[in-house]
Order: sequence, then C-alpha cells, then structure tokens
Amino acid sequence: MPVRNAIVQASIGLHARPAALFVRAVHETGLPITISKDGRPGVDARSLLEVMTEDFPCGCEVELAVDPASLPDGYSAGDVGAALDGLCELLESARSR
Repeated sequence: MPVRNAIVQASIGLHARPAALFVRAVHETGLPITISKDGRPGVDARSLLEVMTEDFPCGCEVELAVDPASLPDGYSAGDVGAALDGLCELLESARSR
C-alpha cells in the first residue's frame, strides 16, 4: 500500500480552510486516499466532515495511504506516489495555513 507521512503545519490543524484546501486537493487526484494518525484506522480524505471530525491538530504526524485494490484504472505506482508527495507538501507548506 503506497504510504506517505507528513506533519500538519496549519496553525489550526486540519479545520476550516486548511481542511477544505486539503480535501479539494485530494479530490483533484482522483484517488481513494485515507488519512490517519497515531496508528488509528484511516478516514476518507475526500470527506471534509471525516477529516475535520478526526481532529488533526497542528504538529501532528499523519499518514496518507492508498489501497492498491481500490485504485481506479489507469493509475501507476508513480502516479500514486506523486499524488501523495504533493499532498504531503501541501500539509507541510504555508498554503495549508
């Protein structure tokens, strides 16, 4: 399963605007991405409600993952890796603040 880790840098965590920016970026990938923390089961990163409810505060380490069995046709491992890398950059950048 392709996995990447990132540290949430938005001062309010993944709430309100930062969460909306992140979820929009996930939708743009077209991939079924999950986000989790502390070894807990992942939530659907395409769902603003699930992301905000799970509570990802500033400074927490999150794991982004894609189940290969649920990949849409036409996606390569490189495509998935690049998408996850881009989402990690977003979480760790000023754009998510």
